Amino acid sequence: MESPTRKPKAHLMDADAIARALYRIAHEILERNKGTERLALVGIRRRGVPLARRLVARIREIEGQDVPVGVLDITLYRDDLTERSEWPQVERTEVPFPVRGRRIVLVDDVLYTGRTARAALDALLDLGRPESVQLAVLVDRGHRELPIRADYVGKNVPTSRRELVEVRLTEVDGEDGVYLFEL
Repeated sequence: MESPTRKPKAHLMDADAIARALYRIAHEILERNKGTERLALVGIRRRGVPLARRLVARIREIEGQDVPVGVLDITLYRDDLTERSEWPQVERTEVPFPVRGRRIVLVDDVLYTGRTARAALDALLDLGRPESVQLAVLVDRGHRELPIRADYVGKNVPTSRRELVEVRLTEVDGEDGVYLFEL
C-alpha cells in the first residue's frame, strides 16, 4: 500500500520501538507455546515475511533453537482480487515444512479489517491441517469486518477509516518505521 505524497500525520514507531515490540512478541510466542516444539512461523507477503524472519531470529537468540519459517502469498485468496487489479501479481508461496500437526504463527504487519488474515488462513489450510494457527501483527488498527483478532500485537493504534497506517521495513523499504497518514 503506497502512502500519500503528504507528510505523515504521526510517526508511531521508530526502529528501536519495532525491535522492542518484536522481542516482546517473540517472548510471548515462546511462553504461550511452551517453547519451540512443533512451532513454525509463516509470513504473509509482503511485510509479514521480514517480520517473521526477525521473530525467528529473536526466538533463536532467546531459546537457542531454530524455528522453521515460511512465506505465504495470499493474492488468489483475497476477496477483493478483482477490485485490486485486472492482472494480479502472484508470487511464490514457500512453506518448506509440513503444516500438518504444527503450531503455526501467521505474521503480518497491520491488522485492519481482518480480510487479509482470513485469506491467509484459507491459503494455509490448503497446505495441510495445523494443530493450531495464531496471528502476530506489528500494528492492530481496529475496524474489523470479520471476527478475527491477533494473538500477539506489537502496538494497538486507534485510527479512523480516513487514516492509513504504513509500516516500513528495511528489507523492503530501506528504513524501519510506522507512520500514520491522513487520506
